[in-house]
Amino acid sequence: MSMEEVNDKKENLQRDNLEEVPRETAEGSRTIQPWTKQITVRGIIVSIMIGTIYSVIAMKLNLTTGLVPNLNVSAALLAFVFIRSWTKVVQKAGFMSKPFTRQENTMIQTCAVACYSIAVGVCFVGLFVLIPLRKVMIVDLKLTYPSGLATAVLINGFHSQGDKAANLTYVGAGMICSHAVNLSLLFGAVLSYGIMWPLINRLKGDWFSEDLQESSMKSLYGYKVFVSVALILGDGLYNFIKILCFTLINIHGRLKNKNRNTADDDDHHKKTDEDRKQNEVFLRETIPMWIGVVGYVTLSILSIIVIPIMFPQLKWYYVIVAYILAPSLAFCNAYGAGLTDMNMAYNYGKVALFTLAALTGKENGVVAGLAGCGLIKSVVSVACILMQDFKTAHYTLTSPRAMFLSQAIGTAIGCITAPLSFFLFYKAFDVGNPYGEFKAPYALIYRNMAILGVQGFSALPHHCLQLCYGFFAFAVAVNLVRDLSPHKIAKWMPLPMAMALPFLVGAYFAIDMCIGTLVVFVWHKLNTKKAEFMVPAVASGLICGEGLWILPASILALAKINPPICMKFVPS
Repeated sequence: MSMEEVNDKKENLQRDNLEEVPRETAEGSRTIQPWTKQITVRGIIVSIMIGTIYSVIAMKLNLTTGLVPNLNVSAALLAFVFIRSWTKVVQKAGFMSKPFTRQENTMIQTCAVACYSIAVGVCFVGLFVLIPLRKVMIVDLKLTYPSGLATAVLINGFHSQGDKAANLTYVGAGMICSHAVNLSLLFGAVLSYGIMWPLINRLKGDWFSEDLQESSMKSLYGYKVFVSVALILGDGLYNFIKILCFTLINIHGRLKNKNRNTADDDDHHKKTDEDRKQNEVFLRETIPMWIGVVGYVTLSILSIIVIPIMFPQLKWYYVIVAYILAPSLAFCNAYGAGLTDMNMAYNYGKVALFTLAALTGKENGVVAGLAGCGLIKSVVSVACILMQDFKTAHYTLTSPRAMFLSQAIGTAIGCITAPLSFFLFYKAFDVGNPYGEFKAPYALIYRNMAILGVQGFSALPHHCLQLCYGFFAFAVAVNLVRDLSPHKIAKWMPLPMAMALPFLVGAYFAIDMCIGTLVVFVWHKLNTKKAEFMVPAVASGLICGEGLWILPASILALAKINPPICMKFVPS
């Protein structure tokens, strides 16, 4: 493979030396602009606006439920609406406006998503990890990256000129959570707050002391946290092993068929003009390999120096090992996501968390485990997201250079908007209160995972270990049934990862999610074609509407202004 990469690099460098002449797209009436013109001032301004709104939304979701949906499609839709509105206003004012292309739409979407994603956990290092393998994964292996492809289909649909054959089946993909996720949330809410917690609470004085505070990990709250952890670990471990095996088997199969030239020739003849155009544009404006190598090495060295200063509990040699292992982990994760659309970065982070927590010891294990988990998760996740964005670029004839630079710009903007969004909530609301609205559930879950890694099972309250065993086995069994049974049975299997959230967060948001899924279900039953167009627009409006209200709500909270009427329902 290394010789092929060297040859590909030489070919790409030769293409770089050629004059970049704008070429006609498949539409025949427009030209593909050079990558420097695909990034525009108005595009960056709109990206900042969308990214800022979504940073606040993502931060609120992180601090309340921990469940952040994929907002790529929503960002692409808002980018289209913003720029079209901008263009109309400028034209009515009597000024000329630059045409709005699919490439600019893609750039805005990428920049905005990178901006809000840093609220979930993003780093610059991850941008450089898989740059040398860009061609291999997108062109040679032809990985689909369903979410990236869905976004590209939507953008192409916006900018197609009378093309009624455009595939709209992916329009709503990733915009809202699926019916399976929402119903799993409801099932988890009923099982936990409807059955388990009332029963365990009756055993107060037997299973746990009556004198303990409600927030103590030895009281009912400990059962909530560790049962959630068991479900998440069971689901994560199963999917981690499944995707890893699937990836290795797939790579082995491709390597076996690598030298079958006849198959390659047949594949070459089957390519359409659009496929060849996409490959040509994607390879013509390549990103030099030295940028990936130099960027990764430089930022890794900087991190090896700075991270131990910020977190003295995480020794420098652990950081070195993490950055040595990160490229191979990033490749496995990105390859698996390209096949299955599942970004398993959180599971790689959990492996790092338990490993470092156990190795570092009781005194420093919790902080070291959490810091190492964040480091691995961020690098692996960003590399996967960038490869997904490259798929969008490939399908929309957008320059990879413009895409990479947009991702970097968005990440830089996110370094400003994400901390501001966090402190907006931190100053205005009671963040971290396990009985308040802003529980920060995943902060509690990951901290207790680290405690479990350091202290072992002694950290668990009475009989909690048996419950954890049961729910861990349940998570594995449900996944096995879903994968091995016929579709008519598999579609009714709950998702353990989604089930786990109401166990800790509460049942309230599961009801909200199910109302949304009911609306979508009924809408599709009444008018499928209209629903495919309108669901993303309505969902975007609801998400952004609440996001815009968060700022004035925070200002009112900071000013200690209370509503004139407060209504609460209590049991009779």
